[in-house]
Amino acid sequence: MNALLKGKKVIITGGSRGIGRGLVLACAQHGADVVFSYAGNTSAAEATLAEALSFGTRIFALQNNAAISSEAERLVAFTLEKLGGVDILINNAGITRDGLLMRMTEESWNQVLHTNLTSCFFTVKAVQKHFLKQRSGVILNISSVVGASGNAGQANYAASKAGLNGFTKSVAKELGSRNIRCNAIAPGYIETEMTGQLDENTRKAWTESIPLKRAGTPEDVAQLAVFLASDMASYITGQVINVCGGLQM
Repeated sequence: MNALLKGKKVIITGGSRGIGRGLVLACAQHGADVVFSYAGNTSAAEATLAEALSFGTRIFALQNNAAISSEAERLVAFTLEKLGGVDILINNAGITRDGLLMRMTEESWNQVLHTNLTSCFFTVKAVQKHFLKQRSGVILNISSVVGASGNAGQANYAASKAGLNGFTKSVAKELGSRNIRCNAIAPGYIETEMTGQLDENTRKAWTESIPLKRAGTPEDVAQLAVFLASDMASYITGQVINVCGGLQM
């Protein structure tokens, strides 16, 4: 297999489970050294770390909350210390606090916006100084198709992802002249531990609504991320690309 990220140094937020785990493993498999953060599930982080290390690159896990500006700075500083540089930032950390708008609390709104959107502002601010100095860098933001379509019961989540799409395009325009690219990936229905908790009827209804008639996998998202992070995508920036089996066109 052609190692598309050989020698690259990558930061991935929220890398212990689900899509994040898929991103860590795919980057390692393609030759990258990786630092990934996790919120609190130490056992899941250790399992991902052990599997990623089997590909023979340098992998480090750091418990970190990038929704705090000082923690985002600490994540970048830790990466520079352990890997000696940063080439790629993948913002994947995110949460949901679903509920109808009429019952949604201010706390639920703020938690989702802060974790899903403000954390990306903090991490990009923290890493851009290094990217500007070396006049190169790649930023990938993991968004969602609901950022464009909206979804009942997810006003906070949809708003955070719509904001992330706008943030992505703005960063791409602002930093493009310094050879820094910024794109977003918008997954649709992806099979993870979170979706595995849904009842069978709900999962079946979602699958039937997808033209490809199947849910996606974390690997489907990770493979696009590897391509966009690689030099093969050197002329792609400012884009929001769906990975949804045709659910949204």
